[in-house]
Amino acid sequence: CRTPDFAATMITSLPNLLTLSRIVAIPALIAGFYLDSITGNWIAFGIFAFAGITDFFDGWLARVRNEQSALGQFLDPVADKLLIASVLMLLVAFQRVTDLSILAAIVILCREIMVSGLREFLAEIRVGMPVSNLAKWKTTVQILALGFLLTGVAGDILLPVGWTETIGIILLWVAAALTIYTGYDYLRLGLQHMTDENS
Repeated sequence: CRTPDFAATMITSLPNLLTLSRIVAIPALIAGFYLDSITGNWIAFGIFAFAGITDFFDGWLARVRNEQSALGQFLDPVADKLLIASVLMLLVAFQRVTDLSILAAIVILCREIMVSGLREFLAEIRVGMPVSNLAKWKTTVQILALGFLLTGVAGDILLPVGWTETIGIILLWVAAALTIYTGYDYLRLGLQHMTDENS
């Protein structure tokens, strides 16, 4: 039987603390939006960039330090989805993602909800759902897209006027396309196990 001390150690392990930091960063990122200034844009971008870096290092450190845990496996996708969903909603609310591009945001959000449901179902029948290499690329493109869009007009300091928004929107559509493809793969896997369970 695992003791409360063991549970506390798991929560305070460095990989899990990095994962938790992504959740804690969300209110600060939201505050950056409401500053409504170039400084606010850079603050929001900086927080998001930090969160993206922790997304890589928490998994890597867990493997290197042999600190992989059920808590970490639960927290990691939850932190990712909360962060991505929050940023997408803010970008739409502040009209940095508009018109048809809102459809790309909806596709990404719907896929995240679907995959969460599939993971919950597969967990109940003790079947893992490994992350594919293409899904990792999707995540990378998605983070880059949101990063460009987060800079807003502040990005015009570094690139020609309007380029950051254009690049961000293009990458958002690429991420949406990869989202549909990888989402179909996960759905097919889930349906296969559902069929096996009912046979």
